[in-house]
Amino acid sequence: MQQMNMETRKRKKATIEKRFAASDILVYLCLSLWALTTIYPLFWVVNNSFKVSRDVMNNSFAFASNPVMINYENAFDRINMGQSYMNSLIMSVSGVLLVLVFGGLAAYVIARFRFRGRNVIFSLLVATLLIPTFATIVPVYEILIKWKLVNTYLGLILPQTAGNLAFATLVIAGFMATIPKDLEEAAFIDGCNRYSMFTKIFLPVSRPVFASASIFVFLWSYNDLFSSLIFVNKENVRPIVALLNEISSQYGTDFGLMASAVSLTVIPVFIIYLFIQRFIEKGLTEGAIKG
Repeated sequence: MQQMNMETRKRKKATIEKRFAASDILVYLCLSLWALTTIYPLFWVVNNSFKVSRDVMNNSFAFASNPVMINYENAFDRINMGQSYMNSLIMSVSGVLLVLVFGGLAAYVIARFRFRGRNVIFSLLVATLLIPTFATIVPVYEILIKWKLVNTYLGLILPQTAGNLAFATLVIAGFMATIPKDLEEAAFIDGCNRYSMFTKIFLPVSRPVFASASIFVFLWSYNDLFSSLIFVNKENVRPIVALLNEISSQYGTDFGLMASAVSLTVIPVFIIYLFIQRFIEKGLTEGAIKG
C-alpha cells in the first residue's frame, strides 16, 4: 500500500513538472517573439547604415556583406552630426543633473517630513503629470523670449527640467518612503543633521531609483523633438533629434545616410543603460509611488 502511494506521488510530481515545462516553453517563446520585434528593427537600421543608398532601396532586408563607411563619413561631413551630438549631450545631461538634484531634495522632504499641505503638494505633483507639453508651450516660449534664452542651451534645459521634475520627485519619494525609520533614528543618534542624513544615508541607499529616474529623464530629454524644433531651431544649438528631422526632409532619398544617423543617435542611450542597468530593475520594483 505504501509503495502504491509512493508511485502515485511520483506520477503526480512528473505530471506537474511536465506542465511547468510546457508553460515555461510557451512563456519563453512569447518573450523571444516580443524581443525579436524590438531587436530586429534596430538590427535592420544598423545593417542598412553600412550600405549605399541604392542597395538599401533595392533590397533593404539583405545582409550587408560588403559594408561601407561612406554613410558615417557623410553624417559628420555633410550634416555636421558631431555638433548636434554635443548639443544633445550637453542639454540632456544638464537636464538630468538638475532634475536629480532638485527632485531628490524635494522627494526627501515629501517622503520623510510631515507638515501641513504635504498631501496638497503631492496631489499637485501628480496633477502636473496629466498636463501635456503642448498645452504650456506658448507661455513657456514667451518667458524664454523675455529672458532672451531662445536658441540657447538654457532655452531647452530649463523647460525640460521643469517638465520632468514632477515625475522624478514622485518616483524618488516613493522609494525613500520605503527606507526604514531605524536608519534615520540611528543617524540622529550619531549626530547627523538633515543635510548629512540626506547625503550620507538616503542618497547612497536610493541609488537604484536615481538611476532609474535618470535613464527615463535622459530618454525623454534626448528624444524631445517637439520642444527642440520650437526653442532651439538654430544650427549651432540644434540637438540631434532636430537634425534627424531635417535629414528626412532634405536628404529623404538617401536612406543609407538616414540609417547611419539613426544608428549614431541611439549610441548614447546604450552607453548610459550599460553603466546603470544593474540599478534600474531594483529602482523600478522598489520605487513605487506612495502618498
